[in-house]
Amino acid sequence: MVSQKITIKNEQGLHMRPAGVFAKAVAPFQSDVKIKVGDKTVNGKSIMNIIGACIKYGTEIEIICEGADEEAALKEAISQIESGMGE
Repeated sequence: MVSQKITIKNEQGLHMRPAGVFAKAVAPFQSDVKIKVGDKTVNGKSIMNIIGACIKYGTEIEIICEGADEEAALKEAISQIESGMGE
């Protein structure tokens, strides 16, 4: 298992479009990708779970990846957050 904390940079938070971009980017990986927000942990491959977590601008989250390609999955997840997912 690998994990990294990062702060959301999107001004609108992780609403429908960036949530979709994120989920699509991590979907090809075999590893489980989880997003931990406070005391809540959601499936990072599920658009609805990401939206349901109500992740707002400036929120610190933790990306947790576990599986065969966990290092690559974490790298892609962090890259997506840092890039702002097209916003």
